[in-house]
Amino acid sequence: MPGTGVSVGGSPDGSAPGGADGRGVGSLGAGGPVGAAGSAGAAGPAGGPSTDPLAALVGLPGVAAAVDAARVACEELRWHEAYRRRWREVRVEAGLRGAQASAALDGARVPLDAVRALATGPSASPPSSTQGVAWGAVRATAFVERLMPDLGARGQAALPPFGQLLAGVHAAATGGWLDPAVIGRVRHAEAPRDLTGLGPAPVGDDVAARLELLARTVASTRAPALVVAAVVHGELLALRPFVAGNAVVARAVARLLVTSRGLDPTGSLLPEPGWAAAPNPYLAAAAGFATGTSDGVAAWVRTCAAGAVDGADRARAVADAVLAGRGAHA
Repeated sequence: MPGTGVSVGGSPDGSAPGGADGRGVGSLGAGGPVGAAGSAGAAGPAGGPSTDPLAALVGLPGVAAAVDAARVACEELRWHEAYRRRWREVRVEAGLRGAQASAALDGARVPLDAVRALATGPSASPPSSTQGVAWGAVRATAFVERLMPDLGARGQAALPPFGQLLAGVHAAATGGWLDPAVIGRVRHAEAPRDLTGLGPAPVGDDVAARLELLARTVASTRAPALVVAAVVHGELLALRPFVAGNAVVARAVARLLVTSRGLDPTGSLLPEPGWAAAPNPYLAAAAGFATGTSDGVAAWVRTCAAGAVDGADRARAVADAVLAGRGAHA
């Protein structure tokens, strides 16, 4: 994609990503979410196969109930009194806490007061590695918040093309601590430096091919917002398209999708602190998704849905604090 710093597309010989038949590779291919959808037997028009690769994920064990629970939790959150006039404050306060927890999941544990200070401007001295990751998480959160629709806006938010979105979030997340030559650029031959516990990541042309497939899937699917965000979140963790900073990017993009697609119009859902408090189940579920099995994909979507339910409770606590005039101390 010229000008974005992200190169996505098909194979060098011009064939469709994933092979001549155009089906995907890796965890979005025959053994992953798209394959799981096909095996679940989603029906399309006139009873034929569904053309939506994510449609049947809702039919996997426990997914429909989990998605519905997340929807109900977000609907209940929406009617909190703080969102009538002070939703921007709640969104900002929740974003700081989400960024703090996202950085903690990457090993950068920083007090909330320090995160707040980073949000108002970095110190003149070069940041430590921990501060750099935390600062990047704050900036990535701020980047996606600028793309979120206002609470009460009608219609689905128009987002940049997927490749541009990823490049922008990655630049926000890694500027200042990663080599500028690789910021916003999809890796090719080099292996990623992060998330090594999720197993080997693809290299070479497969990386760009899978990103292209993911972009097409996001653009065409009509699956519930929770499912779309979970698949994007999980695939970015499994794929690790950049040299470093992949997890912060994945969580920030997922945060944007649940808001822009209408699940959480408040933009204040807070699943990250729950994951940071118990990172092993989160990472285990992500590793399960990376296997591409139906069970692994279903467990990951359920994990994301449970995070949304817990995140609604945490957002409600932030809204309570903002309403009481103590948002910074929630």
